[in-house]
Amino acid sequence: MSYIQQSLGDGETIIARAHFHVLYFVFAWASLLIPLVLLLVALARAQGQPDPYTGAAGLLFVLGLITFLRLMIRKWSTEVGVTSHRFVEKYGLLSMRTNEIALPNIEGVKVTQSILGRLFGYGTVRIEGTGVDSVTTPPIADPVGFVRAIQTAKEHIAGLTATPRV
Repeated sequence: MSYIQQSLGDGETIIARAHFHVLYFVFAWASLLIPLVLLLVALARAQGQPDPYTGAAGLLFVLGLITFLRLMIRKWSTEVGVTSHRFVEKYGLLSMRTNEIALPNIEGVKVTQSILGRLFGYGTVRIEGTGVDSVTTPPIADPVGFVRAIQTAKEHIAGLTATPRV
């Protein structure tokens, strides 16, 4: 069970979850597989003889493996979502850190997308709250849709707490 599901209060529901974009996975796997192919080609070319290309390809593979693990551990250990009451970000594998901002306390939401982000539909979302440091998500798929989910949840909360005029 995810952290967001475990932390739901009475009557609280999950409105939206942010997901890493598919290009995040493509980059992670490419950082592992391209150096692996280069290492295999260098090993086949060297035919058991010491070769500087094999050493360089081995080092490149180790760096690619570290990059792959860093990216995938970040993906496996990060949750970002909006509930009917709050924005939640949880990250960390062995230790856990969370950022939570109640929806009424969100003052501003900013989307940042590069040119490639605009073309492929990914970007970061920065959420600024009252009395709280801002929280910036990792690159997520459909950041505009995620902001729309935050705004919809905020409007719903505001509609529930508004006092009727007599």
